[in-house]
Amino acid sequence: MMGYDMSWASFHVVEVMSSPRYHLKSMGYLAATQSFEQDTDVLMLTTNLLKKDLTSAKPLDVAVALNGLSHIVTPDLARDLSRDLIAMLTHSRPAIRKRAVLALYKVFMKYPDSIEYGMERMKERLEDPDTGVVCATVNVLCELARQNPQAYLPFAPPLFHILTTSNNNWMLIKIIKLFGLITPHEPRLIRKLQPPITELISTTPAISLLYECVHTCIIGGMLQGASGYSLAQTCVTKLAAFLEDSDQNLKYIALLALVKIVPSYPHLVAEYESRILASVDDQDLSIRMRALDLVSAMANRNNLQSIIQQLLSHLVKPDSSLSTTPTAAQSLVAAASSTVPTLPLSSPAQSSMAYRTTLSRRILSLCAADLYANVSDFEWYVSVLVDLAYVARAPVGEMIRDQLIDIVVRVKQVRRYAIQISMRILGDETFISGSGNGPDGEGAGCQEILAAAAWICGEFGSELSDVRKVLPSLLSADTEQLAPDIVAVYIHSAAKVFGIWAVELANHWDEDDLPEVKASAESIVSGLQEFASSPDFEVQERAANILQLFNFIRADLSSYRPKPKPEFPNGFADASTSVFDPVGTSEPHFPKSLYLLQPLFSAYPLNPVAPEAQASVAVPDGLDLDAWIVPQAKPVVEEHADGTGEIKKKKKDRKGKGKDVGEDGMKSKKNGKKKSKVPEDEMTQEDIAKADERATAKARRMEMLRDDPYYIIDDRPKSRQNLDVDSIPVIRLDDLPPLNSVDPVSRNSTPSRLPSLLRPSPSPQVSFAIDRGGEMPPEAVKQTIAPPSPFEQKPSPSATPARSGTPVMPPPSFPPYEVDDEVPNTSNPELVKVARIRKKKGTGTGKKKRVKDSADAVEALGADGGH
Repeated sequence: MMGYDMSWASFHVVEVMSSPRYHLKSMGYLAATQSFEQDTDVLMLTTNLLKKDLTSAKPLDVAVALNGLSHIVTPDLARDLSRDLIAMLTHSRPAIRKRAVLALYKVFMKYPDSIEYGMERMKERLEDPDTGVVCATVNVLCELARQNPQAYLPFAPPLFHILTTSNNNWMLIKIIKLFGLITPHEPRLIRKLQPPITELISTTPAISLLYECVHTCIIGGMLQGASGYSLAQTCVTKLAAFLEDSDQNLKYIALLALVKIVPSYPHLVAEYESRILASVDDQDLSIRMRALDLVSAMANRNNLQSIIQQLLSHLVKPDSSLSTTPTAAQSLVAAASSTVPTLPLSSPAQSSMAYRTTLSRRILSLCAADLYANVSDFEWYVSVLVDLAYVARAPVGEMIRDQLIDIVVRVKQVRRYAIQISMRILGDETFISGSGNGPDGEGAGCQEILAAAAWICGEFGSELSDVRKVLPSLLSADTEQLAPDIVAVYIHSAAKVFGIWAVELANHWDEDDLPEVKASAESIVSGLQEFASSPDFEVQERAANILQLFNFIRADLSSYRPKPKPEFPNGFADASTSVFDPVGTSEPHFPKSLYLLQPLFSAYPLNPVAPEAQASVAVPDGLDLDAWIVPQAKPVVEEHADGTGEIKKKKKDRKGKGKDVGEDGMKSKKNGKKKSKVPEDEMTQEDIAKADERATAKARRMEMLRDDPYYIIDDRPKSRQNLDVDSIPVIRLDDLPPLNSVDPVSRNSTPSRLPSLLRPSPSPQVSFAIDRGGEMPPEAVKQTIAPPSPFEQKPSPSATPARSGTPVMPPPSFPPYEVDDEVPNTSNPELVKVARIRKKKGTGTGKKKRVKDSADAVEALGADGGH
């Protein structure tokens, strides 16, 4: 009993169990129940002892044996004693029959084969004159039916008789549970059970029995049909009355039962919406969570807005005068008077971060269910997302960001409103710091909404009312305080916004706009220079790339000179006259760099992707998706003619010194000096054969290592003497056209393609149309996508946008401006004559001198050809 090991006394325990005296026998069985395990070796000695005690004439010995057997029973004991226990079900004493029924449950669990010949006797015990025996039998049947309910359908008649005649609430609860398990396997029981269960719900004062009746009605399918409607109405009325009860337990079980009824009869539960929403503001956290589950289940297109507004009000922080935290003066007064200051009850808005996070995520999941099926006004939902970012004070910024972008991409009619909201968010300093700079910590944990606002302004910048208000916000000094992923979006959006604004200025160009464009370009360049040296790689790369584009724009704006206004409204000469005047009127009257950025971002329209788009793409011929991209490299063992795999050293008598031959056919001296090549006329046939074998093995090894991604092959030549300098091609630049020439054909196509760069603004519409299907690939294979099974998790709607459609061609290149400080190199490079230099044979000592090859000449030729 104290937890100490007493396996050493197992045999002595068995001896005490066999004592004829009851007080010793009971001590022995108690010790056995506390110390014996399933693998105790002395249990095999207790079989005959238990048989003797079960058939004893003393009722106390039988009772203590039954109690001990239920604790120490093993599969072997259950097999040997099952028939003895079944025979004891007809014992003359009710107490023995009840203990035998309970002990049989453990025997059935250890030896399931005994259930076949024990069920008939168990069925007889349901009609036992003793109530205790009947209650014990019902308990055992209820537990056994959990594994195979269909096998217990023959017990329905006696169980129904007990249901209609018994007044024992605990036994009725067990019987109703048992009927809830077997009713799905026998639908005819529903009509039989509805009247007695309806009477129990209407008349019983026991809350536990009432809840079990409601639960059985739900899982047993009794709420279906015309008779089921009246039963459901009775259940909802009873449960709704518990929501106003002062007992927290009654509220909890009422909410728990209503959650199970609302899928079948949501309109009945919706009648008590005010009471349910009041439970969300309850002080008990468990009741609040159950109320959230019920609110989520009863939300539909008609009541979604009222439910969301009510949930948002619970996140708003109350007035500081109602704060639960005492002030310093109150604490000092309480300490002096040795009393505890009285504090008002806490509200959900001041509860833990976990609850606030759960409530915020529940709001987002309610609105996004079934791809925003319950949202009728998307402008309202955009404002809800922004309000939630201010009042949540929980880490839900990523979810708000994804949904905001997804809605703007899918619903075209909401883009103008989203642009206005995004401009206000970018100009607000509440979200700049991750901890929230607003009053009472507003905006904490939702900094990611800034990335969504910046992305929307950049992607749909044509809806901006005033671009000059957005650009300073994207590259201000406070941007450095944001997270790197948000800064990267800011940089990209700044380039998009400037590109859209530049095209609008080019279409309505006025020379008075030039100073403003120059100032904007200068401010953007100065802002990007701060991020070009950012430690974050993504921010650094985007800033560096866009900075180079703006350097070009700035240089173009600086070299731009105002020109007389042309006669044509689009800024270009007529296509019929541009061939005869290639330089004059073909020049635009605005800086050409204004059209540099927008074609980079607006070549394809942005559309949502269909969930089955990827699965509908046909697999190209010859592509095996199951094959390894890089085959697994295997180690290569060089095999030699002798089969030993060892590199043998061959000693040669040359001037009295032993020299080793390496793999590359070079002799290496033992004193560590440079290697020298063995003359071919001095090599024997054996040396040549071994050299060929080594070369073959090396080539095979290098071939396998070439496919190994973790092995870097040195492709540089080992010896520069093998270079064939004469084979290097020499390209003459005499016939190339001048750099400032322009193809007349491209000039003729310029006026027709340039206006297509501007995306027309969508026409305003009253109703909201959401793109639910998404876009499919142009060459998608038509497949029938099987609907997901109810047991599989439903994939969330994809918020990944895709650019598709026919790309809009960028405008043709204009003749480049000539910069004064750059002089074009029009002269052809002078050819360099390369001569092969051969080595001279050494004399005297027999050593050979290494002569420099013509590598310098090759490098000089390559350098001249690259200019």
